[in-house]
Amino acid sequence: MFQSPEGGLLGVSHLCPPEEASLSFPHAHLSGIITGTTEQLCRTFQSGLGKELHAQLVAQDKQNKHTSYISGPWFDMYLSARDSIVLNFNPFMSFNPDPKPDYNNQLIRATNLTMSAMRFMKTLRAGLLEPEVFHLNPAKSDTDTFKRLIRLVPSALSWYGAYMVNAYPLDMSQYFRLFNSTRLPKPGRDELFTDEKEKHLLVLRNGNFYVFDVLDHDGNILKAAEVHAHLKYILSDNSPTPEFPLAYLPSENRDTWAGLRQELLNNGNKETLRKVDSAMFCLCLDGFPITDLAHLSHTMLHGDGVNRWFDKSFNLIIAKDGNAAVNFEHSWGDGVAVLRFFNEVFKDSTQTPAITPQAQPAPVDSSKVVQKLDFRLNDTLKAGITKAKEKFDSTMQSLTIDSIQFERGGKEILKKHKISPDAVAQLSFQMAFLRQYGQTVATYESCSTAAFKHGRTETVRPASVFTKKCSEAFVREPSQNSTDQLKEMIAQCSKYHNQLTKEAAMGQGFDRHLFALRYLAAAEGLKLPEFYQDPAYGQINHNILSTSTLTSPAVNIGGFAPVVPDGFGVGYGVHDNWIGCNVSSYPARNVRDFLQCVNKALGDIFDVLEGKPL
Repeated sequence: MFQSPEGGLLGVSHLCPPEEASLSFPHAHLSGIITGTTEQLCRTFQSGLGKELHAQLVAQDKQNKHTSYISGPWFDMYLSARDSIVLNFNPFMSFNPDPKPDYNNQLIRATNLTMSAMRFMKTLRAGLLEPEVFHLNPAKSDTDTFKRLIRLVPSALSWYGAYMVNAYPLDMSQYFRLFNSTRLPKPGRDELFTDEKEKHLLVLRNGNFYVFDVLDHDGNILKAAEVHAHLKYILSDNSPTPEFPLAYLPSENRDTWAGLRQELLNNGNKETLRKVDSAMFCLCLDGFPITDLAHLSHTMLHGDGVNRWFDKSFNLIIAKDGNAAVNFEHSWGDGVAVLRFFNEVFKDSTQTPAITPQAQPAPVDSSKVVQKLDFRLNDTLKAGITKAKEKFDSTMQSLTIDSIQFERGGKEILKKHKISPDAVAQLSFQMAFLRQYGQTVATYESCSTAAFKHGRTETVRPASVFTKKCSEAFVREPSQNSTDQLKEMIAQCSKYHNQLTKEAAMGQGFDRHLFALRYLAAAEGLKLPEFYQDPAYGQINHNILSTSTLTSPAVNIGGFAPVVPDGFGVGYGVHDNWIGCNVSSYPARNVRDFLQCVNKALGDIFDVLEGKPL
């Protein structure tokens, strides 16, 4: 096992600024938007101020071996953002249904998921949760033989054994923020708050807030029958939705919310808010069933604003029909940590459920255990909630979400053709956008750098000279290239995409490096370097195609909003025998047409791989 008692990783690699010896620039990625001026600005920055900033960054990094060079600036970036965290930052992942249909009853599933979440928390805090491992060569390292051997190696040396076969245990420093944590709004920059001593769960139903302890005095998890009883009691409470639902406030601009939170504190709500902030997590019990995948996405991404507390580290949402999801606040951590929790909770709740549909709740008086929280609201707060609701409703009505499932094949077929499944999905987005809008645009794909201590993410830039050439061949000149030529272009895209992904995962991307140099310049009080003022830099960071993939047997669908008003938010997964795509947009873009173009692109790619002419 690679884990240290503190829950970090023994010997985990230290994420240093890339290209320590020199500062390099991504010419291939910027193809098509670089001008002579941009090239000159790059050269000037590379040999002048950029070189000085880079030397400072490397020196600073060497003095701070306990963390990565990106960790502090990345927290600052998230916590200093003043936009609403709803849509702009919080994503969602929805669980597949429990394979046993009668376990999808709302009360049964809420109890089982809550109990499994608490078991995960106890395992994590006991230091018994094995880290995930990033395998660069899974044939050698992701085997039972290797796992048996590495257990025999002394813990101080185990990392080196893993390193020799290109296996990297992932950083777990984010995990402690999963529980008892909340993002607190503050003027200018928010704060992360965690209180691991607290034992209670926060439950929202119809916009009403309830708390009850899920750990006893000795820190043991409450009996499942008692949790069952307390949740049944909350579900049977017919209290109407409050006239002024407090849950709208965390959807506000962060400075606006900070001011209103201070008003709440001044108006006698300090202890009540502390219960909300320090709760294990927020369990949201919705009073309606899910009708289709679009309804599922809207419900889990933003809901109606009444029954979520978006500032909590995560909301565990369960609809009337047992459909469940996690909506998480993004500043404290990334998808790797949340997906690990998600997978473990799904597996535990479905394979070793705490209660059965036939179970009876414990004979306890829940009215004496469950506390309904009351908030004191004055006219300022009521007006703030009313305004927040108006903004929330207006914004959510402007968002469209739709999805497709491409059923002709997935990972299995693509791997037989020795083509990267992720590269094919990304190529299909490039082809689709070119077909729909006649151009290629800046594209972002998130890649975890959790193979490094305090790593966060790096950007893979899927739009390249190879995807541009391939997309134009398929969309504009399909008859001018033979099937073999088109197949070769797909192979080139795949090879280059694999290279970009590997570089990003191993800390050799350029986005975070340039971000850190810019952050350092600002911290030094320097004027923004001309390089960062160039339109090409602005264009490559205006990510019209923002994409992310999370594939897991536990995940039904996931998604997020676009990161720019004229963009698409593209959540996707390449499964064994199908490819799923869940896309969001504001009115500037047409989701349905884009998805039809994605479907056409995937069909064309599979035709070519199968030797069929276009």
